[in-house]
Amino acid sequence: MRPRKSELTSLSDAAPSDGSGHANDRQFVTALARGLQVLQSFKSGEEQLGNQELAIRCGLPKSTISRLTYTLTQLGFLVHEAENARYRLGMTTLKLGGTTLSRLEAVEVSRPLMQELADKTGTMVALGIRDGMSMLYIETCRSESMVTIRLNIGSRIPIATTSMGRTYISAIKPGARKTIEDRLKTLDPKNWPAQEASIRRAVQELDEYGCCSSFQDWRGEVNSIAAPVRLGRGLPLMILSSAAAAQVISPEIYMNDIRNSLLGTVKKIEKKFAK
Repeated sequence: MRPRKSELTSLSDAAPSDGSGHANDRQFVTALARGLQVLQSFKSGEEQLGNQELAIRCGLPKSTISRLTYTLTQLGFLVHEAENARYRLGMTTLKLGGTTLSRLEAVEVSRPLMQELADKTGTMVALGIRDGMSMLYIETCRSESMVTIRLNIGSRIPIATTSMGRTYISAIKPGARKTIEDRLKTLDPKNWPAQEASIRRAVQELDEYGCCSSFQDWRGEVNSIAAPVRLGRGLPLMILSSAAAAQVISPEIYMNDIRNSLLGTVKKIEKKFAK
């Protein structure tokens, strides 16, 4: 997808690709500036970019971008998706975004339990936190049979239509919930009545079932449920979700079978992290 002119302008203003704005500054490291500019090219909601797209956004030759993305991949700032020759943000970049040591510890504690849940249920299991008006994946695990959902660490999903987002909204205090609701209404007044109704149902679901659902609401081919993970230690509220192809796992299977496994995994994570 070709970027808008405004995006190119904002990037070039923030960090000139050729370092011309710092031509006489011997302390300025142009290569570092270019690497950071590549990372800055990944806008909210964009999961993957190729070298050609990055070259256009950064105003640099594709050969230069190729060396930069290779280096950033070797250092963990980017992850290379071999099947489509594109890149996504890596965990090292997420650390720069303010991820605390405690949050990283939470991911380490959660990962084996998440993988166990993914293998048991045949679903994609994700751990996420709120990032503005989106939910950000900070860890994902898949079973070997789970091949249809390709979201990864660093992916952002909507807060209003996904089970992860609905769980977050339902689990926070009413005052904070109203702030998000007011923002959603302002951003999308046309769809707000439907979003409001889904949030009300989600609040009831969380109270009754301990989780919230999104059955073909976000994407027509995806069913999912999610539950809050409260770890304390000043960490933000985290959400654990399970997602699968709607044609494979029905809402009934989710609520009657997988729900108990998801809630059990949440309890294990919270107990293990508390030690």
